[in-house]
Amino acid sequence: MTNLHRSEIALEIGGERLVLRLSLQALAEIEARLAPGGLAALGHRLADGGLAMADIIALAGALVRGGGRPLADSALATRLEAADLPALVSAIAAVFASALPEGAAAPNPCRPQPAAWIGASCSPSVSAGCGLPLTPSGR
Repeated sequence: MTNLHRSEIALEIGGERLVLRLSLQALAEIEARLAPGGLAALGHRLADGGLAMADIIALAGALVRGGGRPLADSALATRLEAADLPALVSAIAAVFASALPEGAAAPNPCRPQPAAWIGASCSPSVSAGCGLPLTPSGR
């Protein structure tokens, strides 16, 4: 069963149900493999239709793994038929649209930090929930 609150989208390929999800791990994998210029560059490639079939399989593979299924891109590619492409592309688009809705504000923006903390080293065990230290360390 898919969880829409986690932006999960179900896709059936060859009689097999796969769940696609844009987890942080999937996003990092996609960025590392397809967006050397950052996620904004990937957004431009997606908007311009500048993806090859190998890119689509890499995107789908990362999203399937984000959905909890440890499936290699090559194993996913062997399951795909040309007739699956429209549903696959629609599912990928739906995952991104659900996870990153246009115009959505961050629900928990970071609090402004005192100027004295700028440059202080962060202690990973003490954070404000967004990677910034609650108290400066190393000074």
